[in-house]
Amino acid sequence: MILALDGSSIDGTAYTDVVRLAQRSPGWLDDAVSLWTTFGLALFAAFMLVSWWRARRIGADAAMTALAVPVVVVIAYGVNMCLKLAVREDRPCQSLHVQTLEACPAPGDWSFPSNHAAIAAASAMALVFVSRRLGAVAVLAAVAMGASRVWVGAHYPHDVVAGVIVGGLVALAAMLVLRQRSQALARWLASWRLGALLLTA
Repeated sequence: MILALDGSSIDGTAYTDVVRLAQRSPGWLDDAVSLWTTFGLALFAAFMLVSWWRARRIGADAAMTALAVPVVVVIAYGVNMCLKLAVREDRPCQSLHVQTLEACPAPGDWSFPSNHAAIAAASAMALVFVSRRLGAVAVLAAVAMGASRVWVGAHYPHDVVAGVIVGGLVALAAMLVLRQRSQALARWLASWRLGALLLTA
């Protein structure tokens, strides 16, 4: 087990400034950010579905790449969770005892790195390999997701940055490997009846 530094010593002041700003902000803004941080990951799932639907009209390789996106995101989440369990950093709302928009998680729900940020970044990075246009939109959504996690008080800024790095790097590595083997994987998937259906426009 890695013993983490107290996160508040890294950027606790910045975190506190953001949380206090959220407390002074209009209710509609806080409601919008809270809604986004809670349900925003569903948008990335929609992006994945749209990317697959479009890619299957291009060809088997493109469809195979699109089908790999959710798998890559799960892998990135797994890596992020391993780091979270190794570092075991307390949530900032527990260490700093500040009032936050999001209810403070129970002890043992570790903070570093941010799962939301890792999932969003992995989704965006992987989607870039399928569609640059859709990937660019996903990148903006990932930035918004990361910022929202600090705004609602769930994470320190460094938790979010670390989550973005983990998710982005894992997805980049996985998609580069997939790119080299997409044809073989597409042929393997097409050999199955369900695979042939999925890969046929």
